[in-house]
Amino acid sequence: ANKMKDNAGRNENFDFQVDATVNAMRYIYVTKKKLLGADVGWHVILPVVNQHVSINTPGRTRQTKTGLGDIEFSPLILGWHFNKNWHLVATVDFMVPTGAYDKDDISNIGRNYWTINPIVDVTYISNGGFEISSKFLYLINTTNTATGYQSGQEFLFDYLIGQKVGNWNLGVNGYFYKQITDDSIRNEPANFSGNKGQSLSIGPVIQYNY
Repeated sequence: ANKMKDNAGRNENFDFQVDATVNAMRYIYVTKKKLLGADVGWHVILPVVNQHVSINTPGRTRQTKTGLGDIEFSPLILGWHFNKNWHLVATVDFMVPTGAYDKDDISNIGRNYWTINPIVDVTYISNGGFEISSKFLYLINTTNTATGYQSGQEFLFDYLIGQKVGNWNLGVNGYFYKQITDDSIRNEPANFSGNKGQSLSIGPVIQYNY
């Protein structure tokens, strides 16, 4: 990222740069047990982060942090496979504030608050290899204890439309994100109507399965 915007969407009048590299390693285990007709599993995501932030303002203007970010896990994943075409997964993820955070730093690789994240995934794969996949998430954020700031609740929708060709899957993917409720801060007015995030992305996907 190389731009900082104010709440009206205008560029701030200083140079700003963030460079982040993340290896998000996801470990999944599916048991042989069944619950409500679904396969039972669990997973954990371990993000290793290197982040450099540079801001051309008085005071501390550059900082780099490297280490473990915020771990995400679910102790219970339920997966239904109705036939070879339709698949459904439901779970609740927990995001743990394990990443390094200091309220006086400009580069933080953790958020210093918990997030509860119900998730529903739906996939359709035709006999000819055409795929439509979607993932619906709703993020419920707790308060950052160092600042008293609480981010609003967030809705996220990931999508993939692709076609399998041999071991390859070619298509487009992306996401739609919208913050549903206002941010709030301890001992301050509760309404932060200008602080609501939203974004939309689309891009190509090339996947190889072996």
